[in-house]
Amino acid sequence: MQKQELPIEGTKCLLPASSNQARGLGEYCRDFLFNPKNISLETLGLLERFHLDSVGCAVSAIHHRANACTVLRDEALRTKPAGTSKGGICFGASNPVETAKSVAANVSAVREWDSNGTNFGYDKNSGRMAGEFGHNDFYPVAIAAGREAGFDGNHTLRLMLLIDEIRGRLAEVFPLRKYAIDHVHHGTIACAAGYTAALGGTAAEVESAIGLVVSQYVPFRALRAGHQLSDSKGASAAFAAETAVMAAQRALLGFRGPQDIFRNPLAIYRLNEPSSDGISPFDLELGESGNAFAIHAMHFKLGLYEHQSAAAIQSLIDIIERTPAVGDDIDDIQSITVTIYEPAFSIIADPAKRTPNTRQSADHSLPFILATVLQKASRMALQDRKAFGWSQGMLLPEDYSEAALTDVAVRAIMKKIHIIHGGPEYDRLYPEGLPTCVSVVHKRLKTLDSERILFPLGHANSDQEKTSAFVEQKFERLVAGAVESPQSIRDHLSLKNTSPEHVANLYAFPLVLAGNDE
Repeated sequence: MQKQELPIEGTKCLLPASSNQARGLGEYCRDFLFNPKNISLETLGLLERFHLDSVGCAVSAIHHRANACTVLRDEALRTKPAGTSKGGICFGASNPVETAKSVAANVSAVREWDSNGTNFGYDKNSGRMAGEFGHNDFYPVAIAAGREAGFDGNHTLRLMLLIDEIRGRLAEVFPLRKYAIDHVHHGTIACAAGYTAALGGTAAEVESAIGLVVSQYVPFRALRAGHQLSDSKGASAAFAAETAVMAAQRALLGFRGPQDIFRNPLAIYRLNEPSSDGISPFDLELGESGNAFAIHAMHFKLGLYEHQSAAAIQSLIDIIERTPAVGDDIDDIQSITVTIYEPAFSIIADPAKRTPNTRQSADHSLPFILATVLQKASRMALQDRKAFGWSQGMLLPEDYSEAALTDVAVRAIMKKIHIIHGGPEYDRLYPEGLPTCVSVVHKRLKTLDSERILFPLGHANSDQEKTSAFVEQKFERLVAGAVESPQSIRDHLSLKNTSPEHVANLYAFPLVLAGNDE
């Protein structure tokens, strides 16, 4: 697909490695929220789209009673706001609960399907390319802070963007996964800083909150190890957000966390990437205005799948679109070879993922994902001859049901899928793109090759008009059955030019749980 890029117009703030970056983040947060510069309409529109997408994922997960978010939501709903706090609102509830618990429940729901926005920590223009992963998981923190602070919709949008900007820029300069640390930790820092500043915290109090989460709450990738992934993987962002809010609350009450944490020789940064005294391992540059924000390098998922598989899905869809007869009799497929890059090869081609028995493992299994897309094409071929594309191949919760995980036809296709590492030629093209090529050998149709795909739909450098249309379609499909009117909820979730009352009750819309008689 042809690369599309938005020219960068706006200002940035540099926090050099030689400075106290934790205190600098405090000053940046306060200026960004309370001495604002203009933000482009394109940036705000993209932000609202990422938020809408995240809520669609959350509503669907709660509706289907996904385990982790159900446990955390039930836990939150048994609590009440502490002291004089206004408390937080859980998705689909109206009574306020303890704020940190509401944030944990809501972020868990957003992350459960692993289908919301993604970033890869890559900024070609600045040369900062650490390539750490991240996701647009943390909007519920901004909504909770906005409710507590009495922010209107525009101010809350600014806080949401602030959180995305901090975690997105940290992902460009420090590769957590290289040191076995889970990627959500950058989000913890962003949430602790943003929440503290939103509630009126000083730069020193923001510094304390950041120091607390870095010194006390670092999640390791043990939560992702093993042949079958558990609830801990999906709930990692939830616990990150919860601890961030608790750290912020304590800092606001006067608790003093470690200062100057990025230059601390025993904190994760200098411990893993040694540097001279008084120097952190990186400069940190943050957007202030225009469209100079990391969100423009973030990507959408057009269904439920690990994002590294997006180009493989696009490649297979392209083959089916070009040769619809592939779907007529998938038994005639003799082999499917996928050439991919690192880290995709290690993540979604892991041999353990060839026998997934949980949804969390299946949506990280490239063989399962591609086999399911092919099965969708086959079913459609039996019904009509309409063109097959992302709309028809969109992976949804039902594609990871217990029945789907044991589908004999899907397992048969998986056995024909071979995944190879493309080597340095492919690796050098990531994380700017997702270099992937698919080759299908068919009994009748012979060999069908895709082009090498770098920017599948959903990618920040893909066709944004088409991507937006599929994101809206995905939202409607995810919330169908959970809310009375998807269009009404979509309109309700818009924050631009809305009142503090609207922000305070943004997530208090009616939500139906699957299996309820009501």
